[in-house]
Amino acid sequence: MSPLDAFPITQKWPAQFPDRLQLYSLPTPNGVKVSIMLEETGLPYEPHLVSFDTNDQMSPAFLSLNPNNKIPAILDPAGPGGQPLALFESGAILVYLAEKTGQFLPSDPAARYETLQWLMFQMGGVGPMFGQLGFFHKFAGKDYEDKRPRDRYANETRRLLGVLNQRMAGRDWIMGQNYSIADIAIWPWVRNLVGFYGAGDLVGFQDFPELKRVLEAFGARPAVQRGLTIPART
Repeated sequence: MSPLDAFPITQKWPAQFPDRLQLYSLPTPNGVKVSIMLEETGLPYEPHLVSFDTNDQMSPAFLSLNPNNKIPAILDPAGPGGQPLALFESGAILVYLAEKTGQFLPSDPAARYETLQWLMFQMGGVGPMFGQLGFFHKFAGKDYEDKRPRDRYANETRRLLGVLNQRMAGRDWIMGQNYSIADIAIWPWVRNLVGFYGAGDLVGFQDFPELKRVLEAFGARPAVQRGLTIPART
């Protein structure tokens, strides 16, 4: 009997490889943070698609792992102390995987906290603001006659892009020469903003040359290219 059998989520998404970390996700900006991290680290894992089209995220099985009904979530059969660990929230998962593998989070205390600072910048600012702009620019909110909500998020998104652009001047990555979980968290959202949301012109993305440069470098990484398509949509 696998230790994962005790988790109800495995009844809906059976583990073909119960000795591997189980990923429950969808290739959205938040979801691909974890698939990219897993591809970058080389940690064996098994992905499971959580389909929003069929409201998988609201199923009792998924809610048993993440009561907040958001992707991604993981179930690691080899968690701390050799015991299974269930975890949700993409930022927390990135920190966990970095510490588990000893990769993409500096061991030097000052650099570690600085990396976490930029991770929180994404979690608290970039993700929520870019996501709201996507709603008002691409999805149902675009039909609202009152454009003040859209403009409010467009202005805040542009401000955040300016912060990032300033940070990246003379740097390869958020932390300088070293690629980290801060990059894995931030750049999928920037990519989504100008790609899927099509909001580049709205926020004046052409005014941020440093971001274009780093975004291209991020997209050229083989692990990023693989992670952006995991789990595969059916």
